[in-house]
Amino acid sequence: MYVEVDVEEGPNCWPLHRMFQAMSPPREISEVTAPDPRGDDVSCRVTGWSDAGPCAAYAVLVADSGEGAVTLVYGGDRGIRLQPAAGAAPWDLGDPGQWGEPCLLLDSKAEAR
Repeated sequence: MYVEVDVEEGPNCWPLHRMFQAMSPPREISEVTAPDPRGDDVSCRVTGWSDAGPCAAYAVLVADSGEGAVTLVYGGDRGIRLQPAAGAAPWDLGDPGQWGEPCLLLDSKAEAR
């Protein structure tokens, strides 16, 4: 099975189109340990992002030629949106405490809940 990440450019993040070979079934998630904009690993709330706003986010183990296996975190056609887990602010493109990514490739042991 393959997972296609096709993210359109928009106010949440930059465009990306990639295919990944899945090594496990995708599962819906709402939290992940991931780098913040400064590069520090933090526990984050995560949602998928689409033209309509928040949507489901998923994690799946995928094959990576350089690392062997990594955890792919992906969401809607506009990527994913993150904020520190301690925050409970509504999802908002204008909130400076939140940030967008097309997807994330994390260590295969990354915590995703």
